[in-house]
Amino acid sequence: MNEVQRIGQIAMIQNAHPGKGRRPEFLSEESTLAARHYHGSLPDYQPTPLVCLSDLAKKMGVKDIFIKDESYRFGLNAFKGLGGTYALCRVVCEELCLDPATVTLEELRKPENLEKIQKMVFVTTTDGNHGKGVSWAAGLLGCEAHVFMPKGSVEARAQAIRDAGKAEVVITDLGYDDAVRYAAKMATENGWFLVQDTSWPGYDKVPSWIIQGYTTMVYEALTQLAVAGYKRPTHVFLQAGVGAMAGGVLGYLACVYGDDLPTVSIVEPSEVACIFESARHEDGEAHKATGSEVTIMAGLNCGEPCLVTWPILRDFASYYFACPDEVSARGMRILAAPEGNDPTVKSGESGAVTAGLLSMLLEYEKYQPIREKLGLNENSVILLFNTEGDTDPEGYREIVYNGAHPMTTH
Repeated sequence: MNEVQRIGQIAMIQNAHPGKGRRPEFLSEESTLAARHYHGSLPDYQPTPLVCLSDLAKKMGVKDIFIKDESYRFGLNAFKGLGGTYALCRVVCEELCLDPATVTLEELRKPENLEKIQKMVFVTTTDGNHGKGVSWAAGLLGCEAHVFMPKGSVEARAQAIRDAGKAEVVITDLGYDDAVRYAAKMATENGWFLVQDTSWPGYDKVPSWIIQGYTTMVYEALTQLAVAGYKRPTHVFLQAGVGAMAGGVLGYLACVYGDDLPTVSIVEPSEVACIFESARHEDGEAHKATGSEVTIMAGLNCGEPCLVTWPILRDFASYYFACPDEVSARGMRILAAPEGNDPTVKSGESGAVTAGLLSMLLEYEKYQPIREKLGLNENSVILLFNTEGDTDPEGYREIVYNGAHPMTTH
């Protein structure tokens, strides 16, 4: 087993040999161009803001902190629409023999195409944001969609999926991974098209398209960083559930920067940390999470890694962190109450855990050994991704306004 370093309630594993794997060429700038082309054809597409938190950076003793704010993406309050829209596009292109490198939404909406497309039915399982993206994408094409949610999902997230597009939503009595298996079963039995953002043996093509779709946000972020005067960030923190987003972003970074890859840390909820658990083993294989699977970070509450991206996370991440819910709640409050002239960032439970972790590592003396390992100092330029806004408005208010999930220990 790889060594786990624990300080307080935070656990960390160091990758002894980051960057030694084979770069995932399907996530290169050239290979993901078609995703950016299709996204550019969607209604109201524009790059989401890259927010500079310079006063927070000054307070914490680093050069700069940037956060890509995906709460503005397509009006969906989360980044997941990037994956859902591109995956549906690719499934349709495959069925209709269209060229995915050049296709646009306008072409898909031509009457001769829509007549065939609107007979297609899509299905997925979601904790919230992915299902909202699939619902919206299906709505753009007038398709029927079925979305299953795991037990414990809040009705506000279910209704947001219905409101986003054209989907029937059911909150099941199953855990996330069992709900995924149920969606796959329903697809097989009914001839529906499964659009799932995780993978397993025999199911990797559609997840790969979803992951390619996610790279649009990191392409935008690096372009915006260049405008701000930075060729590359020194550190990137990525939150992970199954690891599709984290692996997609990391794979893109590995292709762009090669041997000059930034220090990348993967961050998960302590109670459902399947990437952390996989990194803890030395066999290189994906392993299920061993915790209770109870967390406020609904979008990260996934017990089994995505097999498409696990090799990327295994080979190219530098560090893996597991954090309790209070770290995410701390991040939400920090972003909601900015330092000095920094702008406010409305970040949900799954979007803020990296900000919470970063603040603890930089502010508290007992984390100095971890700071030194990561090389966090006055020259650090740090990139975070706010993957969702207040997708559970009531839960957001309880944490930000009423102080739910307070820090019990630093």
